[in-house]
Amino acid sequence: MKINVMQDVLQANDRIAEENRQLFRKNRNLVLNLMSSPGAGKTSLLEKTAEKLAGKLRLGVVVGDLETTRDADRISKFNIPAIQLTTGSACHLDANMVASALPHLQLDKIDILVVENVGNLVCPAEFIVGEDYKIMILSVTEGDEKPLKYPLMFHESALMLINKIDLVQYTNFNLEEARANARKINPDIDIIEISCTKGTGLDEWIAWLEKHHQKKLGELSHA
Repeated sequence: MKINVMQDVLQANDRIAEENRQLFRKNRNLVLNLMSSPGAGKTSLLEKTAEKLAGKLRLGVVVGDLETTRDADRISKFNIPAIQLTTGSACHLDANMVASALPHLQLDKIDILVVENVGNLVCPAEFIVGEDYKIMILSVTEGDEKPLKYPLMFHESALMLINKIDLVQYTNFNLEEARANARKINPDIDIIEISCTKGTGLDEWIAWLEKHHQKKLGELSHA
């Protein structure tokens, strides 16, 4: 008898992800699965997002890391709920891990919940957690060929944020190549160039969030 272990794991994950999704729908949360390589700028983006959404939309974060609570500590300084999940050796967050964090959050007081996944360009793309959208950060210090080398990550993402755009002149990163490579994998992917340090593109990012939050509310009102 042949047993496809990975298929069984993903099916079990998908069942829990659907339970998460129903809970998010009940609480009218827009949920984003934020993914990138280590050091691409996920936490810096969330810090800037917390600043810009203050007084507009209520943000909550579930943070995934192998060890330490450093990222959740950074985000908590902005007076938003942040739950840290330490995965040990696991290279991604799955639906069950995210489910374990939800009782510690007041979901009815959160408009946008961001799952900051473990820094990794492979595993996080394979496991849904109940999110509405996956978002990928690619920094200019990594390389414009990454969409072709790690296609699933870009195929599954609704938005690619090209971060550290202020450093592009000091690298051999080709913005046109990066855009073209991403759209070879996913023709429908949205692309925004940002710099968390200089603030470039952050208003466009916030506009994307507000648009998709309103879209989610519209879908729920017609459900």
